[in-house]
Amino acid sequence: MGLFRGPSYGYELIKSIQKFGFMKGQAPPGMIYRHLRQLEEDGLVSSSWETEGVGPAKRVYRLTPEGEEVLAAWVDHMEKQIENLTSFIKHYRTEHKGRIKSSSS
Repeated sequence: MGLFRGPSYGYELIKSIQKFGFMKGQAPPGMIYRHLRQLEEDGLVSSSWETEGVGPAKRVYRLTPEGEEVLAAWVDHMEKQIENLTSFIKHYRTEHKGRIKSSSS
């Protein structure tokens, strides 16, 4: 999702990952770079070196069109999971209330 907004480099992605609530604290850089390399091998991300400006060159990552399709499918999957979990919780709460009423009678 960090690349959905536009190209970014590893350090920016590491800083932004915790905003999505999947990790507490800072994501381990080694893990992020391994995932980026794997996503690039899978054709979901592309990268290039940015040498403009002051300081060392930075590797900039971008979602490929295929990466955008996979992200959209993943979001659809997560939405379905939310529906399933919401239904489960609703059924649990209904059953739980029924048990409390039954045991207090």
